[in-house]
Amino acid sequence: MASFQSISLLPTLSGTLSKLGFSEPTEIQERALPALLKGDSVVGIAETGSGKTLAYALPALQLVKQLEESGNAVAEPGLPRAIVLVPASDLGEQVSRVFKDFTHDTRVRVRVALGGMKMAVVRRNVAQPFEILIATPGRLEQLLEKGHVSLGDVRFLVCDEADQILDQGFLPAVRRILRRTPDERQLALFSATVSHAVQDLVKEMFADAEFIETKGKHRPVESLVTINRDVPKGVRFPILQEILDDGGSLDGGTLIFSNTREQCDNLYEQLEEHGYDCSVYRGDMDKVERRSNLQEFRDGRIEILICTDLAARGLDVENVARVINYHLPRELKNYLHRVGRTARAGREGKVYNLVTQRDKNLIQRLESF
Repeated sequence: MASFQSISLLPTLSGTLSKLGFSEPTEIQERALPALLKGDSVVGIAETGSGKTLAYALPALQLVKQLEESGNAVAEPGLPRAIVLVPASDLGEQVSRVFKDFTHDTRVRVRVALGGMKMAVVRRNVAQPFEILIATPGRLEQLLEKGHVSLGDVRFLVCDEADQILDQGFLPAVRRILRRTPDERQLALFSATVSHAVQDLVKEMFADAEFIETKGKHRPVESLVTINRDVPKGVRFPILQEILDDGGSLDGGTLIFSNTREQCDNLYEQLEEHGYDCSVYRGDMDKVERRSNLQEFRDGRIEILICTDLAARGLDVENVARVINYHLPRELKNYLHRVGRTARAGREGKVYNLVTQRDKNLIQRLESF
């Protein structure tokens, strides 16, 4: 595998990679970076935890910095050179952190405009000149309608977690946004799975893009250890206790997935009653509380986070040692997103599946990989 040093990156970007401990690119990075740095459009389909964000962040940063160094700096507010579309605010904040790791040395200005943020805060974010905007489609359209942002100088546009964006019904907005950018702009679309909606968008708007699929797409990564536990008579909780109490020298936290908000809350109450220190991360809860719970988990102040599939897509939490599917999902793609929260970027991880009779079909499909 090539090293990052062999890829034609600006010295500031290469230096930051070294400081952050990145030496060898992942498969999606090794294959997508040369094409994107050359100016080609790319559709990248790769397993969760494979480093897709860095695969497009580095080319975006390099492009806008090279424009500045050539004497073509951004001088007016609301005229971004690169746009990253994300499906949700939590993911947008995570993507922003990846970009900002590199902005100290490159001096590129990155702004966010995400759903759930107060509009006054969003307006302040875009009120001064900047190069890169990370936005949810709905919030970006609001800025466009009010004249706070123009896409007339966009050179690079990314659709991140494309399956999730389109699953949430953003496809019409994404199409409208793409049409408002210059015809010659560079495009990138990244996803872990390919739905019919993604296929339609690729055919319509990304027809000239280079299509890259990694070897591990649509399957768990090789460093993931899977343990299936049969659930007799549907009685799950004693099995969960056994798994949790057998953590040993577990190096990291535990994500427990259920399928519904009610299941999440019920499980939280059960674990609390039995003395486990845990929190909840699901939809339809106060955003500040949800973000606080996630941060506590990231910081290691709690070791167990009980989630719905809201946490299954896109979130990168470094200290996840294992995933427990307390209730298995019905769809394979949701399973792949869940287990992709551990064993990321080559690290080891475990997944425990609590298997009832209803789940046998999914398990058979997984075992056929």
